Amino acid sequence: MARTKHTLANTGGAARAAARPAGGGGGGAAAAAPMPGQRKHRYRPGTRAIMEIRKFQRSTDLLLRKLPFARLVRELTLHYNTSGLRWQAEALLALQEASEDYLVRLFEDSNLCAIHSRRVTVMVKDIQLTRRIRGLSEATR
Repeated sequence: MARTKHTLANTGGAARAAARPAGGGGGGAAAAAPMPGQRKHRYRPGTRAIMEIRKFQRSTDLLLRKLPFARLVRELTLHYNTSGLRWQAEALLALQEASEDYLVRLFEDSNLCAIHSRRVTVMVKDIQLTRRIRGLSEATR
């Protein structure tokens, strides 16, 4: 007997098809699941990273969450000044904008250092070299 492809009728899929609501793809989790015998879609290595980079380059949102950053600032304030300083929300937001801008530029330049040394991974020595070129001493940490 010749082998043939399985259809909905002989795999029991007709009952599943009848149980689904009419109107086609509702777009739920069932639509995202692959059919039996099909593989789930996978991106090639690096494609997802490029998509994420482009997404963050398009957006102007803050990269760090506001509340954890505010807690860090308040903790550091208590560490260095115990008189109980208070922070305005706008001041915390301005500090976060400046901090993120500094970090993004630091990583951009560190990435250039890594590429110059024929690597794609940013290492601690790249960040140290970037800070040294900029003239920022390690004593400011």
